[in-house]
Amino acid sequence: MSDGWKTREQMEATERTTLAPFAQKSGESRGRKYPEQSHAYRTEFQRDRARIIHSRAFRRLEYKTQVFLNGTGDHLRTRLTHSIEVASISRTIARALALNEDLAEAIALAHDLGHTPFGHSGEEILAKCMRDHGGFEHNRQSLRVVELLENAYPEFPGLNLTFEVREGLQKHQDFYEATSPGGQKYKCPSLEAQIANLADEITYYSHDLDDAVDFEILNAEQLEQNAVWQLSERNVVSRYPDAREPELHKLIIRDIIDVQVQDVVGTSATSISKANPESPDDVRRQEAPLIHYSKELQEANAALRKFLYANVYYHPRVAKVNQRAGEMLRKVFESYLADPRQLGEVATRRIEQEGLHRTVCDYVAGMTDRYLMEEYARISGEREVSGDKQRSSV
Repeated sequence: MSDGWKTREQMEATERTTLAPFAQKSGESRGRKYPEQSHAYRTEFQRDRARIIHSRAFRRLEYKTQVFLNGTGDHLRTRLTHSIEVASISRTIARALALNEDLAEAIALAHDLGHTPFGHSGEEILAKCMRDHGGFEHNRQSLRVVELLENAYPEFPGLNLTFEVREGLQKHQDFYEATSPGGQKYKCPSLEAQIANLADEITYYSHDLDDAVDFEILNAEQLEQNAVWQLSERNVVSRYPDAREPELHKLIIRDIIDVQVQDVVGTSATSISKANPESPDDVRRQEAPLIHYSKELQEANAALRKFLYANVYYHPRVAKVNQRAGEMLRKVFESYLADPRQLGEVATRRIEQEGLHRTVCDYVAGMTDRYLMEEYARISGEREVSGDKQRSSV
């Protein structure tokens, strides 16, 4: 300790002695695109986490839909609460495997910064609007947010996050950029990035179930058709035979998460041991991720995903509102194309370099549900979102 406080160098030394050899240490980061002086008492990944949390894009997640339209229920999840839950699960798995919790958490907190208003239905509409103009995908948009669109620092565009956090946002890519200038591309990111990716799945599998039960879209008879639910229900009933609703399904959701996390930790520990990587770059040279479910749980989760699509995501109460929300997004997008002056000075300055369609896309993708509904009301004169009389302003 130095004068009663811990220095960054001491924190980095602790990582070297307590984390696994294949963990990504903050002191061994590839650094930032724009060089900066290191912080006195924060590691590089702790600094990244703070920049993400303090970003405007992160705050806007509070008013972006996860599955159910933001504002339609006091306890339903938003993109913000989802991201916090992903970060929590990421830290748990990383700690159990002696990996870097700060890095896993930072990736988890940033993974949805590029998500559109109105959830996946908004993403689908925006992808259609951009079909002939470079496309749209929210993971790539998250990178644009942290590399370009956030403008809190006069010395550089974006947040200037470390290579390792930006690497973790490149989900669903065939190859990742080289870890050194002139080096080869690779198939797998760090183990911490792999954890954040799987924690995202665990979170939306379990919590979309939870929200659907709260929203009274799923009933007990439907839930009995799913193996993941059945297993955890049996676990809960054996421990709490007197449990009744509404507490019962909350206990089941907790058990589902616990089963998933334990499976990932055990299965991943075995696969890491077999591969025996000696460094983070050994992890990157693997042909397939080392963080994964067991084969049995992978199959059960695939069935759960189908169950959610069939019974939740395409449920009339969800689909009807989402369809209407998508129409609103398209209308606003087309209005901005016709008159870019509506974007304001900061955004219009990017048109020359980024092009009109990409600039409008960036602007719309960054909007909250509430702001897009207000813009739609201003442009169209209409104020109702659905037959449920959901209002565009608060």
